[in-house]
Amino acid sequence: MQFQWDWLCLSVLIISSVTAEVENEEALDAGVEVEDFDKQSQEADVDRDKSSLEVVYQTPKPTGEVYFTETFDGVLTGWVLSKTKKEDMDDNIAKYDGRWEVEELKENTVHGDRGLVLKSVAKHHAISAMLTKAFIFDNKPLIVQYEVNFQEGIDCGGAYIKLLSSSDDLNLEYFFDKTPYTIMFGPDKCGEDYKLHFIFRHKNPKTGEYDEKHAKRPDVDLKKFYLDKKTHLYTLVVKPDDTFEVLIDQTVVNKGSLLEDMIPPVNPSKEIDDPGDKKPDDWDERPKIPDPNAVKPDDWDEDEPSKIEDLDAVKPEGWLDDEPQYVPDPNAKKPKDWDEEMDGEWEAPQIPNPKCETAPGCGDWVRPMKNNPKYKGKWKAPMIDNPNYQGIWSPRKIPNPDYFEDLHPFKMSSVSAIGLELWSMTSNIYFDNFIICSEKEVADRWAADGWGLKKLVASANEPGMFSQLVTAAEDHPWLWVLYILTLALPVGLGVLFCWPAKKTDEDIDFKKTEISKSIMKGELKQEREELEDDEIELGVKENEDIAEEERREMEETERELIKDTEKMGRDTSSEDEGEGGGDIDDEEEENEVAYGSQEEGDKSNKSGSEDEMKEADESTSSGDGPLKSVRKRRVRKD
Repeated sequence: MQFQWDWLCLSVLIISSVTAEVENEEALDAGVEVEDFDKQSQEADVDRDKSSLEVVYQTPKPTGEVYFTETFDGVLTGWVLSKTKKEDMDDNIAKYDGRWEVEELKENTVHGDRGLVLKSVAKHHAISAMLTKAFIFDNKPLIVQYEVNFQEGIDCGGAYIKLLSSSDDLNLEYFFDKTPYTIMFGPDKCGEDYKLHFIFRHKNPKTGEYDEKHAKRPDVDLKKFYLDKKTHLYTLVVKPDDTFEVLIDQTVVNKGSLLEDMIPPVNPSKEIDDPGDKKPDDWDERPKIPDPNAVKPDDWDEDEPSKIEDLDAVKPEGWLDDEPQYVPDPNAKKPKDWDEEMDGEWEAPQIPNPKCETAPGCGDWVRPMKNNPKYKGKWKAPMIDNPNYQGIWSPRKIPNPDYFEDLHPFKMSSVSAIGLELWSMTSNIYFDNFIICSEKEVADRWAADGWGLKKLVASANEPGMFSQLVTAAEDHPWLWVLYILTLALPVGLGVLFCWPAKKTDEDIDFKKTEISKSIMKGELKQEREELEDDEIELGVKENEDIAEEERREMEETERELIKDTEKMGRDTSSEDEGEGGGDIDDEEEENEVAYGSQEEGDKSNKSGSEDEMKEADESTSSGDGPLKSVRKRRVRKD
């Protein structure tokens, strides 16, 4: 088990090192030519204009049909500063006198790549340029794309553009907030309201008037795009099928239908409320009314107060009746510039009485108040359903005299110019790489040659993960707790599973107990087997001893019989001494016969004992075999 945990820990370390290498190499895996900067430029944030890598920048060039492009890399031509004023405002702030500059980014600079920068704070800015050719809303989609970088964040201000409607009297020098436009698109922020506008002006076919139609708000959080000080790509796609898409950094953040997802809707409702209809005087909208048959109970006393004195309360011991709650500050001194004639008699400010801090209270003691159990309040009749209830009145509907139906709102007023008309409380808002076209591939290629390089440089110059975590924790101190827990958890698990744990006395005693139990079980089993073998051997030995004892008893019995026979023979021989030697021969024959019978008896005894031993051996297979054999022998012996 310990070997498996060691391999697990080693695998975790290897995976961590490989992940770190992959993260370090991600910034270098791009299809652009890069050169390592001087190593000394990596030493810190002293010179932020330098980046850790330098890209070879070339001004983007359109790869297909376009209606307008601008990179700001060369001489600023075609752009016109507004010379007019905003209407209905003071002349001091109505002028469009905000300053514009063409310069490189302050951070994550791509050398040679410049953009248009809004420089002034709290001033109106207006600049515009004519399209290469007018865009007509027919059968091709409209694609508008440009880059924005809030280099100093954004407090209150916008970075949106306006596509100005075509007209014979369009004069860019008089471009201002009331100049007719077809589409307004781009980021805007004031306070904590982060917006991404898509507004188009729709012409009412019946009245000829224009109304602004606003797209629904995106469902994504836009805050990071406004505050991270990075260059972001904003794209609007309006299609001939009356749909639209809004993208940030080539990711869709909002989409919908021009007919269904605009506020207010393009097409008005068919019916409207009749402005001449009025609610009748006897119209009853009350769903509930007081019960007219209800009567106030006789015991209902409306004069009882809600609070009464608690008569059970007792003044706490140590209450200082003669001490005021507040006393003049003894350390206060009259100001030197105090004029009693003007300011009156000076009095020291009041402070809490220090003697009251250690006492239950000071001043006149008053009984506390408690809820009056007899209080019922003012009687009101209970509510019942209104039998005359007629519902909420609403005016009747009539046909809308201004109703119309525009099934293709995509066919908007043609566009012939682009303009930025802005007011901001934050300076150094960077704009770059405008393009208006109809092919998505053209816009994507344009973005890759411009915004793609900026993204690459910004990614290479991003601080390490540790620096980002520290920066985030400075803004949100509660993140430190999350960091500590995140680090402590894997460390604790690593120590728990990878570090060899010391065996405690309880574990040792437990293991010893288990071992002793197993040994005792083995010994008991072995002793049981040995006991069974001993019983078998004991039974066999007992059988042999019994057989030997029986044989000896038989031999003794035979010897006694022989002695008695011989004695009897001697006695008879003395009486029959004269009868001849034939008897002697007969006696010898009898002795031989007796001796032979004795030998046969010995043999029979031996054979009998052998048979008995065999029976004893066979009987040891059962538990009570030896006892049964002993009983048999004893019976036979008896």
